[in-house]
Amino acid sequence: MKQAILVFFLWIWYTPSQAQQDPVKDSFTVKGSIVGLSNGVLVKLLNTNDNMVLASDTIHNYKFSLKGHLQEPDIYWLVIGNESPQYLYLENSDISVVGNSDNVKDLNVFGSSSHNDYVAFKNIFNPLVLSMNAYVGEINKSAEGAVRDSLIELYYGLLARVQTSIDSFVQEHPSSYVSPFVLSVTSQFYDDPVLLENRFNRLDEAIRTSRAGMDLKAFIDYNKVGAVGTDAIDFTQPDTTGTPVSLSSFRGKYVLVDFWASWCSPCRMENPNVVANYNKFKEKNFTVLGVSLDQPGKRQAWIQAINKDRLTWTQVSDLKFWNNEAAQLYRVQSIPFNFLVNPEGKIVAKNLRGQDLENKLCELLGCN
Repeated sequence: MKQAILVFFLWIWYTPSQAQQDPVKDSFTVKGSIVGLSNGVLVKLLNTNDNMVLASDTIHNYKFSLKGHLQEPDIYWLVIGNESPQYLYLENSDISVVGNSDNVKDLNVFGSSSHNDYVAFKNIFNPLVLSMNAYVGEINKSAEGAVRDSLIELYYGLLARVQTSIDSFVQEHPSSYVSPFVLSVTSQFYDDPVLLENRFNRLDEAIRTSRAGMDLKAFIDYNKVGAVGTDAIDFTQPDTTGTPVSLSSFRGKYVLVDFWASWCSPCRMENPNVVANYNKFKEKNFTVLGVSLDQPGKRQAWIQAINKDRLTWTQVSDLKFWNNEAAQLYRVQSIPFNFLVNPEGKIVAKNLRGQDLENKLCELLGCN
């Protein structure tokens, strides 16, 4: 199986919950009762981003009380003594936490509708992820053959159910402050910021502009750069004669934007494949735009590599090495790297090398 099977690490949610809607308040109170817990044990609410203490108290007669004010519902760590932190969705309401010292990780929570939404999701999601991880374990132990293929099929069936669960949650909870969290933690299951943005845009405006919503929007915007399905960002660099060339000047054609360099051995090894596909498809509205990450003062090495490898398409470079402005724009971390832009200026594929390049061009342009 060419595609790697990844073990997705399950977010561990310890807090089972039942919740009831309370009237809107301007502050929260978390009252806890944990039978058997010793007096003096410290209980804290911590910000999950920076571990800043929101509120704290010590156990007295099995009880504690935490108070504060929130701008909006959000997720926090509840830390009891030396136990592992537990997620607790806070909102300005009266919240009760009930448990036993024999199992501090198994708490019942009442009074937070946001936490109720959170638990509703994890009760659906966690079993799916546990099953997926079990299949991954079996797949990794299996040799090639029918059994392995069957396990892989079952794995991807569960992955499809995860996607359905995400869509269902967003559809049913567009006004929940938990929804951005759900979209964030599940984004590891698909490398598609466009799909993530579509799901995000289905949330109510108040949720999209919440702290968690704005954090997620920033994450989406960052990962959309150069993503399949997005508009290619224009750039301009000088060609081998010093003439400025813009990516947008190729609008109306399929163009493979190919990042490479004369010093890059894997790039030079891939160049014959790019040449072969260029020659095969150049009469079918296809071309290549080479972008070199050659170093300052190495213009001659760049030109010599172009000639030696017979790269007859347009080549540009600002000769700034890894600081090449186009490479910075598209956050190129390694080369060779490429993406394919359609005639309308949208990115339709990335990292097409070897046979994958010809297969994609045949799919789009035909091989007859």
